[in-house]
Amino acid sequence: MKIIVVGTGFVGLTHAAVCSEYGHEVYAYDIDHARIEAYSSCKPEAIEHYVNEPGLTSIIAENHGRYLFFTTELEPVIEGTDALFLCLPTPPNPDGSSDLSYYFAAVRHLAELLAQRQDRRRVVVINKSTVPIGTARQLERVLREYNVPNAGVASNPEFLPEGDAVEKSRRPDRVVVGADCAEDFRIIRRIYSQFVNHVRIRYIETSPETAEAIKYVANTLLLTYVSFWNGVGARLGETFPNVSMEDLKRGVTADARISTWGSYVSNGAGGSCFGKDIQSLIYQLRSAGQTTDILQSVHDINEYQKTYLIDRATREAGVKFNHKTVALLGLSFKQRTNDMRDASSLKVVEALLGRGVRAIRAYDPMALREARKFFDPEKNHLYEKISYHTSVREALSGSDMLFISTDWEEFRGLSRTIEQTVPPPYLVIDGRRMIPDYAELVAAGYGYLAVGSRYMSPGEASTSDRERS
Repeated sequence: MKIIVVGTGFVGLTHAAVCSEYGHEVYAYDIDHARIEAYSSCKPEAIEHYVNEPGLTSIIAENHGRYLFFTTELEPVIEGTDALFLCLPTPPNPDGSSDLSYYFAAVRHLAELLAQRQDRRRVVVINKSTVPIGTARQLERVLREYNVPNAGVASNPEFLPEGDAVEKSRRPDRVVVGADCAEDFRIIRRIYSQFVNHVRIRYIETSPETAEAIKYVANTLLLTYVSFWNGVGARLGETFPNVSMEDLKRGVTADARISTWGSYVSNGAGGSCFGKDIQSLIYQLRSAGQTTDILQSVHDINEYQKTYLIDRATREAGVKFNHKTVALLGLSFKQRTNDMRDASSLKVVEALLGRGVRAIRAYDPMALREARKFFDPEKNHLYEKISYHTSVREALSGSDMLFISTDWEEFRGLSRTIEQTVPPPYLVIDGRRMIPDYAELVAAGYGYLAVGSRYMSPGEASTSDRERS
């Protein structure tokens, strides 16, 4: 099949690369010339400047020039195309609605070219972007407006977790396709032939509206799991003595009906999807006159979770952040990615700067370059207080306290490193419960405050969850 992927961000680049693995002729299109040049170079450092996914650069290097091509021009490649995938940004507006200006600007350009093509074979325009329910019908109207001949519209939402996007593209849990026309379904089945009738992968064909809704409900339910455990499980461990967070999780999720995913507690979920999607769903339902109490609560709990440990440190540990130096470990929204969109660290930095800290010493294995974009001193002079470091020890050196914001594996079990680098009195604020042997720190005179546990003051004896675990 000849496929064009419009938009080469995280979703588009991964989709284009994996489709090329299956022998399709794939053209990845973007208006960003620097981005396309970086991808075409096949150099890992250049590619990862834009999208950093394990295994992605090797696929690009293997298939570039054979099955995978990058272009900034659609017109030369539009003839003979079987399908076009729209992988375009749909950022949130201030009111929670989706900004579709980029999306429809690209769609109108595409429709103009499709209307002029000489090859009148059936072509399907397939949406992979997360868009409001009913967008497929708007897309149909644009194609009719430009008199595009023999074209269909379909919805094929992506379900790619960052850090595992290549693996999930190769072995998805499900493939959801929403269309109206049997011929369009047949074309998409050819594209995804390895998944149709698969013994493990669910291949689901439905209406475009249902496919669009599936994406929103799936992401919102995942965020609901996270917010439930943060809003209920963590509060129990923080409130009642001897409530073990780990034992609570094991006991509750022993029931096969209850998901283990999301049963961890943290300083909030981030990324490009969860927050944006739940706000969009709230807006869509409210605009239709429906109540959204549960959705609003899920969103509010997650946002509160991102900075509440700073309030707890002041209330429970008596910490005054003014003129203090804070080591911040973790900037990406989760491990195995350099993506900082909606990351908890963004709120942590703003809260710390608002409390008047002297300096923030930041370290992340992958996101330091991204951080400099988000914390640009030209936009806010307070960002001059942030320094970037190349190791945990370097970030800790000279700091008065530590905040762990991302669950990178190298941050797990840092007791010995902390003791060797910074002397007590010193407070460890653990937003990801990364230090199971924290009792050693407490015994050595360090304070310890973690999501899901009571504050442990220096020297305090405890029979709490992780000591017994």
